[in-house]
Amino acid sequence: MSTQTDTLWQRLARLTPARIGLGRAGAGLPTREVLKFGLAHAQARDAVHTPMDAAAIAGAIEALGLPTVTVTSGAEDRATYLRRPDYGRRLSPESQKALSDSAAEPVDLAIVVADGLSARAVHEGAAALLAAFKPHAEAAGWRLAPVTIATQARVALGDAAGAALRARAVVVVIGERPGLSSPDSLGLYVTFDPKPGRSDAERNCISNVRPAGLSFELAAFKLNWLLTQAFSRGLTGVNLKDESDRLLEAAAPDPAIGGF
Repeated sequence: MSTQTDTLWQRLARLTPARIGLGRAGAGLPTREVLKFGLAHAQARDAVHTPMDAAAIAGAIEALGLPTVTVTSGAEDRATYLRRPDYGRRLSPESQKALSDSAAEPVDLAIVVADGLSARAVHEGAAALLAAFKPHAEAAGWRLAPVTIATQARVALGDAAGAALRARAVVVVIGERPGLSSPDSLGLYVTFDPKPGRSDAERNCISNVRPAGLSFELAAFKLNWLLTQAFSRGLTGVNLKDESDRLLEAAAPDPAIGGF
């Protein structure tokens, strides 16, 4: 490659986390790129297998003034969780009873923080996301259940938790399946009228929530918009399209949601 071509690829590479313009060494990749790929693969594997520190997560969330309760799914350990996704979609019998017994009266919103496939994402981002979202919930006057911290959990576990807590809607904050450039990504799944048996078509998703992706402030703004619409229209899923960007286009940049 010429120096001019190298400079072009370098400029393009700065604009994306995708692996472009890596160069070559003979018929293969340069050693530095092979090592970078190996590191990214190891980080993705670590994100999947590292256990969530539920106590630390609870402490960080309670420091925001939000009470918590910790539950487990039907998967007894990580190996079972990875082999049997269906076990991760339901609460353990003990957790089901504990949540049902704690539900004194109906609430507007239940928030479930779940390890999913990246405990790292939850460790690094869950409290920050809730800190950005809390002012929206307070301004709306929504009644919140204690934040449920769930281990070995899949997205659909939120349906059982939301139903047990008698919530009008549930938000599952979960570690997403790690990619080779994003082992720290959170997904937010919103379901109106949660109950076991809801399908993925009946929920909305906000993905790639992380410092190098969708900011916590913008994710909280979008989450607030979706919940407001869900409560107004009585639905979530394919019939509720995220049109929150229209508000951003019609207004000047707001420092409160990231200054974008």
